[in-house]
Amino acid sequence: MNTITTKEGNQIYFKDWGPRNAQPIVFHHGWPLSSDDWDAQMLYFVGKGYRVVAHDRRGHGRSSQVSDGHDMDHYAADAAAVAEHLDLRGAVHIGHSTGGGEATRYVARHGKGRVAKLVLIGAVPPIMVKTPANPGGLHIEVFDSLRTQLAANRAHFYRDFAAGPFYGYNRPGAKASQAVIDNWWRQAMMGGASAQYDGIKAFSETDFTEDLKSIDVPTLVMHGDDDQIVPIADSALLSAKLLKKSVLKIYEKFPHGMCTTHADVVNAELLAFVKG
Repeated sequence: MNTITTKEGNQIYFKDWGPRNAQPIVFHHGWPLSSDDWDAQMLYFVGKGYRVVAHDRRGHGRSSQVSDGHDMDHYAADAAAVAEHLDLRGAVHIGHSTGGGEATRYVARHGKGRVAKLVLIGAVPPIMVKTPANPGGLHIEVFDSLRTQLAANRAHFYRDFAAGPFYGYNRPGAKASQAVIDNWWRQAMMGGASAQYDGIKAFSETDFTEDLKSIDVPTLVMHGDDDQIVPIADSALLSAKLLKKSVLKIYEKFPHGMCTTHADVVNAELLAFVKG
């Protein structure tokens, strides 16, 4: 198993597939998942000749189930430790949801000289929670409810989350895939409950405004207009305006889990951006 030990002594698991001399593409997964959620995209890009890397965030998947450091600064530092260990340069970083926040902070604070491009898909920046400076955000009670449900019955909560709003399976006429639901649940249950509980604060309350303003690499912002988890009006539309070199692409009726439900469209868009 591929792991590195951080300065704090934590074990971070990572995947490293494809030719070592090819341009690297680094994937940052969502909450409360693991690098497995990117397998379809990783195999797609390996088939196109790229090197692909993805890690399990601390407390998630196969990485150490540590009880501290569940904030975006530590998440980005762990991603940087993997990039430095593998000496990744000229990389394209792709982040979905919480991973979009992680990738944003990584590129802003650790990516100089190593990053060629950035992609944010259904990503949480600039900030999800409602504050005086972010009046369009979600009320803190939304995230308190997530914490309550997780603590009360994590297995049941995760099953309902995947079977409902994450993939848009709660929409009229939607055809749910039990295999997709089961795989989402499997990944979520691999991680630590404490880490996932604390991660809710990290993805909902972190303000990425200054990170976005500082990023000067080309950035593709992709978002479904039927995203029930990260509403588009207070995320992608704002992020695209804050970034120096952004391209915004909105997908009609695509859900939060668009990388899975519409992988053919997403993969083609990603390839065009990476090659371009």
